[in-house]
Amino acid sequence: MTVDPTASHSETPLARAFPTPGRLVQHAYRELSISANGTPEQRKALGDTRRLPRPWDPPTCTHPDLRLELWMWLDDAVTWINHEYVWDTDGFIPACWPEHPHLVHDLAVLADQRRRAGLAHTSDALEDWHRFALPTFLDRMAARLKSHCENGHEAWPAGSRHVRHTSDPHRRRRKLAYKNDSDLLSPTQEPVTLRPSTPCLTVVDGNAVDTDTGEILQ
Repeated sequence: MTVDPTASHSETPLARAFPTPGRLVQHAYRELSISANGTPEQRKALGDTRRLPRPWDPPTCTHPDLRLELWMWLDDAVTWINHEYVWDTDGFIPACWPEHPHLVHDLAVLADQRRRAGLAHTSDALEDWHRFALPTFLDRMAARLKSHCENGHEAWPAGSRHVRHTSDPHRRRRKLAYKNDSDLLSPTQEPVTLRPSTPCLTVVDGNAVDTDTGEILQ
């Protein structure tokens, strides 16, 4: 049978577009852009810009609808990365990524940087994402997960150590160490200079001079 090389074997495009965030996430990015590049009047209308939600840092997205929309966008981004960039199973982002805080934090930054690279007017940012951001993330993920969660989510191996770390005895021990260290930096009193009990005199031009006070004694 002769195969026509020009025939389409799939309806799947050769490269899929990076997922677009939802309306609320886009609004958050728009406000951040105004905060950075807007007029003084526009920035003033935003209020305290330090409180603006930053999608690359999920805990700052405190509105429930925005937070949910952010999770859905990151979920789409994970599916996109796994399909477009991961060939071997070792680099596959596990389906249980929401149960790994380190992956949640990393993926939020990774998705934000990919979004920005896609909006740039040159390919430089996207090349940096390909060369540094994505490989570094995948290497970091592999180093942390190792062989865990290959066949389903596994309990946190370091969970018992975290419980011990946050227990009252260990917490009190650390606080005591902090206090002892800070006490070493407490200001001390200036040294007091005591005058000699007997005058210290010298003779200058025939006059006795108290070298402590400068008084000329006849």
